[in-house]
Amino acid sequence: MPETLDLLDEDLLHDDVPQFDLEIEHVMSMARLACLPTEVDAYAQCSDEQLTSILGIISEHERMLAGHKAVVVGLVAERSRPELGLTGLAQSKGHRSAEEFLRTTTGSSAPEAKRTLELGRVVVEAAAQPDPTTGVLPDAVAAWLHGAARALQAGQLSGEQFRSIRDGLGRPQQDVTVGMLADAVARLVGEARELDADALRARARELRDELDEAGIADREAALLEQRSFRITRLPDGMSRVSWLLDPLSAAIVHELFDRVTSPKLGGPRFVDPERIARAQAVEQDPRTPFQYASDVMVELLRQGVDHDPSRLLGSEPPAVRVGVLAEVLETRSGHGYLEGTNQPVSIETVELLACSQGTQQVIFDQDLRPLDVGRAERLFTKKQRIAMAVRDGGCLMCGRPPSWTEAHHIKHWVRDRGPTNIDDGVLLCRACHQRVHREHWEMVRKDGEFLLIPPPEVDPLRTPRSLPSRSRIMRDLRARSDRR
Repeated sequence: MPETLDLLDEDLLHDDVPQFDLEIEHVMSMARLACLPTEVDAYAQCSDEQLTSILGIISEHERMLAGHKAVVVGLVAERSRPELGLTGLAQSKGHRSAEEFLRTTTGSSAPEAKRTLELGRVVVEAAAQPDPTTGVLPDAVAAWLHGAARALQAGQLSGEQFRSIRDGLGRPQQDVTVGMLADAVARLVGEARELDADALRARARELRDELDEAGIADREAALLEQRSFRITRLPDGMSRVSWLLDPLSAAIVHELFDRVTSPKLGGPRFVDPERIARAQAVEQDPRTPFQYASDVMVELLRQGVDHDPSRLLGSEPPAVRVGVLAEVLETRSGHGYLEGTNQPVSIETVELLACSQGTQQVIFDQDLRPLDVGRAERLFTKKQRIAMAVRDGGCLMCGRPPSWTEAHHIKHWVRDRGPTNIDDGVLLCRACHQRVHREHWEMVRKDGEFLLIPPPEVDPLRTPRSLPSRSRIMRDLRARSDRR
């Protein structure tokens, strides 16, 4: 088994080798690929560390190839424009369109070919240069994506990461200029190595929200307009429901779904005897979590508001919490965030929830720490958990929403005589909570930040790992505190 997967000969990169000698380079690269083992048995002999290293090398080569492919496909699309007719690249090769040419050449599906072409077009457009005479860029050129296109070409971004940046940031508007978006792209490219495509898309949306405060209400309204509920009858007698929910409605449904399924999917444990009994009944039910959820949702619809909610979902109605700074409520300038999603909502939505559900104030000291209640009780109170949800934003280790979490004493209640106060408590989902105790991970608080210390078996040096808050409301608090 080779220690490295060197697919390209370094000599091909020297200045004295003719650039793009495609035939020789193709033969040499294919020869190296052909020499690599593809049998499962060959790789099965590798250690975990070797497999991890090989996967990283393969991913690096895939990113490099993706950059080259995006440029080539973008140029194929440019040279296959419909107005070129039979002289265009695709039609000259006997194909009706660039998409058909790409499908035939690469063996890809129609959806995959469309996505690849769309990415290639954007990359080529983003790399466009201003007119040498006028200095003006061609219309429809995504100039703000130039940095992301260059990073993709250099193998620093995957195609999905590029799409995440593009889709998360959106397009320039009156209050969000090309330059502002270009700066945001530069920040995202710098952060991309630590973020997967989904996390990068969420981060890009955060930056867009920071740049475009006024646009939050417009985007919220646009999402609300997209809501829909459809039922499709299937030939076998079943029916499929397609339910597209705006963020506020989704928060209600998610809360109900979590409450129904969490005992089966490893949700938080309970201390109250009645809640323990109800969770055990759900856990022992022979139905799958999703069958159980389906039956409960149908029962809710059937019996409606007259049904006793404690029989299905406990004694409380579904709760939707939104975090918002007090001065935002007072000045009506700013926005809040839906708990568990960090989805920004307009001040109008914040006021709507405050009107229908009331408000609960969480007070922070000058070091942005929620106030505590000492060691009188072992269990964290409901108010403490709400404050911790505002501060942590969910499980500090894996990011599961607050509704899935349990409160963990970083100074253990028995071993360390740890206090039950917010400063010494963090939110962890059940799986992460069990892992911390079983594998002997430790947590400390330093300079206002929680640090995770691995056991010696994982890291002999026990190097602390940062556990930053996942709550966007805390980022707003820190930003405002820094400006003062």
